Amino acid sequence: MTGSERGSYAFLVNPASGAGAASAAVMPVARALREAGAQVEVVYSRGPRQVLGEVDAAVARGDVVVSVGGDGMLSSVAGQVATRGGTLGLLPAGRGNDFARMLGLETDPASVAQVLLAGTTRSVDLLRVIRASGAEDVVVSSVYAGVDAVAGRIVDRVRWLPGRLQYPYAALHALATYRPVRAHVEVDGVAHTFTAATVVVANSAYYGSGMRIAPSAQVDDGLLDVVVIEAASRHGLIRALPKVYDGAHVELDEVHVLRGRSVRLHGTPGAPMGGDGEPLDPLPTSAEDAVRVEVWEGALQVLAP
Repeated sequence: MTGSERGSYAFLVNPASGAGAASAAVMPVARALREAGAQVEVVYSRGPRQVLGEVDAAVARGDVVVSVGGDGMLSSVAGQVATRGGTLGLLPAGRGNDFARMLGLETDPASVAQVLLAGTTRSVDLLRVIRASGAEDVVVSSVYAGVDAVAGRIVDRVRWLPGRLQYPYAALHALATYRPVRAHVEVDGVAHTFTAATVVVANSAYYGSGMRIAPSAQVDDGLLDVVVIEAASRHGLIRALPKVYDGAHVELDEVHVLRGRSVRLHGTPGAPMGGDGEPLDPLPTSAEDAVRVEVWEGALQVLAP
């Protein structure tokens, strides 16, 4: 789909994203598109079922589906857009906006509108998170088990802090109280066992509002980057935290980077897991019940600069 072929857009808004910033962000972008002659519909989300129904209707009309919010909102619609063969646009208005950062998207209304009207359509990978029961989630950027899943839950409890402080505060608090995870990690059939602070299965280089957790990850290479940070003292982990922002942590001896197309995880009972800022079911305890994370190569058509 070229810029000249895009005439209609369906904005799906998570009103809670960015402490309400999503609702404010959508209006100037919608106005710019209408002034350019486009048809625009704005829908405020009342929950996952309503969102999926709106995606189906929008794709059937030929609309570009625009996710307005953060990475969690994006993950909630991306799988459905991919399955229905639609095109997704992003209006970054959450606390993290890490996938938008990976695509090089700006957040000012003029830049967002320009990408929606005339940007390039890219094919990008997604993550399929598959439980032994057959239940499946689709995640855009990363899946993780351990201390960062704890941090993700803390972020949801500190909305009273300014947005720029929420993730750093949550990371420090989680590291100060973390417990190591015994993690069994199988990448393309090759098994590894770690006592870890965290295990991250990454499609994108970024998570946690700008942390460059997997610096070599690319969203269109058909591969997963698995980053394991071995357990260390709480003081040592806190001291190393700044290195994650520029990716220098991967040079540390206690950090391991593996790559592959399919990952199986199980380990410590009750260890928390998350994906793109949203909680997932805990880490399974046995190999028979291991969770699979697989790359869904080239699944999603997304507008980018």
